[in-house]
Amino acid sequence: MSHLTDLPTWAAVGVCGLLLFGAAMTLIGSLGLLRLSDFYERLHAPTIATSGGTILICLASMLCFAVLQSRWIFHELLIIFFVTVTTPVTLALLGQAALYRDRFEEQDGVPRKPRPESEKGTD
Repeated sequence: MSHLTDLPTWAAVGVCGLLLFGAAMTLIGSLGLLRLSDFYERLHAPTIATSGGTILICLASMLCFAVLQSRWIFHELLIIFFVTVTTPVTLALLGQAALYRDRFEEQDGVPRKPRPESEKGTD
């Protein structure tokens, strides 16, 4: 039925450990999204924790299928690459868009845009 019964014990322990740690990191990131109050605080916990969780889950998949089928692990490597590249870019773009919106609406507690050096002495 399943080829997972052919997985050696050392590999099964490794796969289980990576899956559990990856799922725990992803859960912690999701709980951080619920628990943190400010948008700017909410940007960090889910992106860092869920990226780490995704990487660990992909490593578990790589280990499992490399041992069972001796196949290339190209798909998992692509997933890890794109998650690690796109997550910080998305975080930066969301943060900049929120900061621009809050400055435009003149929200309290948002730092003002710094003036260029050429305008500092003209007060």
